[in-house]
Amino acid sequence: MPDEGSQLVPRNSDALKAIFAGIVGSENVTDDSALLRLHSDDIWSAGLSLAALIVAPKSVDQVSRVVAAATEAGFAIAPRGAGMSYTSGYVPAVERTISLDMSHMNRILEIRADDMIVTVEAGCNWRDLNAALAPLGLRTPFWGPMSGLISTIGGGLSQLNAMFGAGHYGTSSESVVALTVVLADGSILRTGARGADGNAPFYRHYGPDLAGLFCGDSGVFGIKTEISLRLIRAPAHEDYASFAFPTGQDLLKAMAEMARAGIACEMCAFDPGLNRVRMQRASLSSDVKTLGAVVAKQKSLMKGLVEAGKVAMAGRNFVNPEEYAVHVIAEGRSAAAVESDIAEARRIAGLFAGREVENSIAKIIRAMPFPPLNSALGPNGDRWAPVHGHAPLSQAPAVFEATEAVFASMADRFEAAGIRTGYLFSSLSTNAIIIEPVFYWPEERLPIHAVAIEPSHMAKLPVLPPNPEATAIVVEARERLIAVFASFGCAHFQIGRAYPYRQSRDAASWRLIEAVKAAVDAPGVFNPGGLGLDIRKQA
Repeated sequence: MPDEGSQLVPRNSDALKAIFAGIVGSENVTDDSALLRLHSDDIWSAGLSLAALIVAPKSVDQVSRVVAAATEAGFAIAPRGAGMSYTSGYVPAVERTISLDMSHMNRILEIRADDMIVTVEAGCNWRDLNAALAPLGLRTPFWGPMSGLISTIGGGLSQLNAMFGAGHYGTSSESVVALTVVLADGSILRTGARGADGNAPFYRHYGPDLAGLFCGDSGVFGIKTEISLRLIRAPAHEDYASFAFPTGQDLLKAMAEMARAGIACEMCAFDPGLNRVRMQRASLSSDVKTLGAVVAKQKSLMKGLVEAGKVAMAGRNFVNPEEYAVHVIAEGRSAAAVESDIAEARRIAGLFAGREVENSIAKIIRAMPFPPLNSALGPNGDRWAPVHGHAPLSQAPAVFEATEAVFASMADRFEAAGIRTGYLFSSLSTNAIIIEPVFYWPEERLPIHAVAIEPSHMAKLPVLPPNPEATAIVVEARERLIAVFASFGCAHFQIGRAYPYRQSRDAASWRLIEAVKAAVDAPGVFNPGGLGLDIRKQA
């Protein structure tokens, strides 16, 4: 931070607001109390402090100038995309924090089909990127999380994410070619091989992998402004299969073997708890939208009507409420290759007591990859929050068993407080299973819910009062599950301020992390406390 005597930039928010207005325009700077509260919360928690200002830049140059001014004035900077963190990933940890709203930097800057590269601004969401690429028959290898309707690509790289394409291509960072990043002093860093003019990135690896430093960094190293991703030709064929298993261990063993075989571009599985929530949540209006999407997904109207008819006939009760169900999606250049992958999925499922069930969910996932985020609240208006760990394929059943033991030990308290639990499982390439326990509990909404959820859906949900007692039990349960994941050496996305990243690193690794932080953000202004880094005293 600058010395106390520095007069280069005023050190109070009112004066700084005027400076920011001169950079981005007064309409893009606000201290509205309701918006400050929105930007100071995420899905899980409220910030320790209220943001002082919200600034929404629209270019790399504006980000550079805003960051330089904020740093000189002694303010912390919390970059925010769509606000879907559930690990306190961007909420203010100290007073005098600027919330840097990146959602206005949402353009698709360039699609270079000859070089198979697309460059976007960090605030672009996954839905818009896919819509722009689809007419060209192109796609990024990893092509978005289920929250891709609003989730930004920059936020996804800061937190890392999974789902679409992850079974073959890993997480979002593994599709990155190059980044443009603003550092704490306002300087601009560009990664990768970038062509003769420096503005045509085409390949990631040219010396040390600098891009990798800013992927999964929880926003503590720099502000991602422009992102280049590699492209692939969209697979011409896809098919789906769903299987039900009597136990979670059977399910996870089958998923691990399918991951080793590399047959699924996506696998998504639910335990009985989430199956029950799904059945309770669905409504006639959402079913109609879903059937329309299934029709539109098919290559002909007749085939679409047939597929939609199968989904409608199956309803929501094709899985026994006490079974674990996995939904497998295969894709490829030829129908024969996809057929072979689905046949192998059937064979593997049979090895672990799996039975094939109607594949409606798998069809719906592909037909509506980015649905409205109405699941951010439970079907009774209750709060929702996940926690997760990435387990080695061989260890996933044991990790699951240990998390189940935590739930069993707290079952009476859960029941008394009205807390329900469930699991989502998915895969990452040929290497890991994501185990994601989720909680539903009676608690008041946060401001982010009004933004994320469709108003028509929100109007149907009851408004619940504050319930700190139930929330305290969920906090305890999350902490115990995080300790379980740590005991197995699990990895995590969305590290934010929730997971023990620092404790998991050896001394040499942590010295390197601190050295990188000192090089790119010596004052410690970016997301203080993220990744377990120290919260430095503000000047």
